[in-house]
Amino acid sequence: MLFKYKGFDKSGTKVKSKIEALNLKEAKIKLKVKKIICVEIKEDNFSFLNKISFKKAHKINPLALSVISRDLSIYLKSGISLLNAIKLINERYKKDKKLSPFFESLVSFLDEGKNFYTALDLQKSVILPEFYLQSIKISEDGGILQTVLVELANYLKEQDGLNKQITASMAYPAIILTVSIFVVGFMLSFIVPKITAIFDQYDQALPPITAFVICAGDFVNNNYQFLIIGFLIFIFWFSFMMKNSYKFKYSIDKFLLKIPFVGSLIELTELSRFAYMNSILIKSGVPVVQSFKLGANILKNAIIKKLFLEASAKVVEGEKISKILDKSKIYRIDIAFIQAVAIGEETSQLGVILQNLSELYSQANKDKISIFLSLLEPIFMLIVGSIIGVIVVAMLLPIFSMNF
Repeated sequence: MLFKYKGFDKSGTKVKSKIEALNLKEAKIKLKVKKIICVEIKEDNFSFLNKISFKKAHKINPLALSVISRDLSIYLKSGISLLNAIKLINERYKKDKKLSPFFESLVSFLDEGKNFYTALDLQKSVILPEFYLQSIKISEDGGILQTVLVELANYLKEQDGLNKQITASMAYPAIILTVSIFVVGFMLSFIVPKITAIFDQYDQALPPITAFVICAGDFVNNNYQFLIIGFLIFIFWFSFMMKNSYKFKYSIDKFLLKIPFVGSLIELTELSRFAYMNSILIKSGVPVVQSFKLGANILKNAIIKKLFLEASAKVVEGEKISKILDKSKIYRIDIAFIQAVAIGEETSQLGVILQNLSELYSQANKDKISIFLSLLEPIFMLIVGSIIGVIVVAMLLPIFSMNF
């Protein structure tokens, strides 16, 4: 729970902030430890708009987390303590209603003597990626927190840049598709019925394609409300099932991997993400078994995620990961990846090998995404042009064959 308080610090300066605690009594004890004389304290009640949110905590933006990680690593490298570094960063986010409580919670937990990982894990203001938390935990135990923070900052920044590139590139094709849907809907709902009225004046058999387009136009015109509602319900149902039904997500992910080009694109993305994260974890001193398990948890595709989770579980028995991946019947990943992992295992340079793989797959992924997005526009235009062409031809055929 978050509590808002007003009071005076040990120097007599008036302070106003928030503190996280299980209850009011604990909040007052924490303020006393911080030598703050409390004048007013109450539970932080969220606004009505926040109450209707479906999320209990705010999911932090990858770029924002990257900037925070980078700045924190700079402060630590300069010799500033972790607590003071968090306080310095907090000053820049005082007016941010989502991140300010996050930093206040961290300061509060660090003040109590908890380590950085525990503070991040206990705070309830933002949702942090699991791989980020585990990386912090391992690096803090190994005394290489500053180095790992730099690696995490670079990784998060790269992922954010890739996501923005995809979003920006998808904008134009998405606009074309949306406008095209409305154009086709307009033609079926308004243009086709008006032309159909002309055909009704003549007792003449219509070509099959014309009859089909007229029926489609009548259906859209009479049921467009239900079509829109049905489309929205389908999107909501699909999103809900993907988040809450593992079997449904597994089947969809399996289907996507079988689609030519798209499946290869998904595989490259997942292998790049997995290789990069494992290179960081292994260099941080994490055992390979635990590293593969943590790395698998950041994957989005259920098939590839299951493959690596089972591989990390079987490696405990003494078998090499490369052989497990090669024998697995769940999914056949890129043979080059398996061979590279085998070389890394033989030379005890798995971390370095995985880092090189991540760079290789990342570049290949970017190239494929560029090709994929460049093909989307002409494909959409071809499909929509064909549909409009069929409608026009269907309307003109009976006109040309009429006997006036």
